Amino acid sequence: MAHNSSKPQHADNPPKLQRAVVYDSYDLTHIPRHPGQGWTRFVCVSDTHSHIFNVPPGDVLLHAGDLSRHGTLPDLQVTLQWLKGLPHPAKFYIAGNHDLALDVQYEEGGELHQFKPFDLHTKDLGEARKLVRSYWMRKAGMNYLEHDSAIYTAKSGKTYTIYGSPAAPFYSIGAFQYSPGQGKEIYSRIPPSVDILMTHTPSLGVCDVTKRGKHAGCPELAERLMDDDLQSVRLHVFGHIHEAHGTAVVNANEGNPDGRVSVNAALPRMPLPVIVDLED
Repeated sequence: MAHNSSKPQHADNPPKLQRAVVYDSYDLTHIPRHPGQGWTRFVCVSDTHSHIFNVPPGDVLLHAGDLSRHGTLPDLQVTLQWLKGLPHPAKFYIAGNHDLALDVQYEEGGELHQFKPFDLHTKDLGEARKLVRSYWMRKAGMNYLEHDSAIYTAKSGKTYTIYGSPAAPFYSIGAFQYSPGQGKEIYSRIPPSVDILMTHTPSLGVCDVTKRGKHAGCPELAERLMDDDLQSVRLHVFGHIHEAHGTAVVNANEGNPDGRVSVNAALPRMPLPVIVDLED
């Protein structure tokens, strides 16, 4: 279903958006037509866990973390090789709590080293972090973000600032997790200029309901997203809560009348990437 979807919405009766179109239900054999000049197509995925999925083409691919299944370098390499082969000219991706090989805290001397699985080799930790930031990855259009930002320039000349954070509230031993109270500092790093936000965790109350019916998103991220300097964020892509795959539009305001398109792009339970077309 295509919807131009300032409160969280489901697709049954969404309001019209002026500068965005969201496709969260469509036939992969009949991809919705690209709107053309002056628009950028973002294709959103997350939580692929070393599996391969069919992904429609677009201008930009956004992967919101959990690249690997068990967090090892071979797991990560499977996903990176797959992403490299996709046709999107630009790809931006972050890690998630499963991506142990990318978290420096698993190194010797790190806080998580004592929990390192036997098949996560110490030498692979440095190799994994080197790989995602390597010249060859960048040359292939692959941009890894870890509490930092990058600029994407659309064909129209419009620039989008994209910020990515792999962090998520602590659930069980894993990568890039934080305890209650630590999220405020982590999300204070999001720059006010950001247009596209990628986090592994949802914010509290937006596409974050677990199979037990509980909201599992981060309240500190939700609080940060209410700050005045982030009201111009047009697209927020995340995952982590697999069963909450879906979209919502929140926080419409005078400066950003369409609000923020929020996408839980986790694929395991719903293997359909979400397409978001934004007018430049």
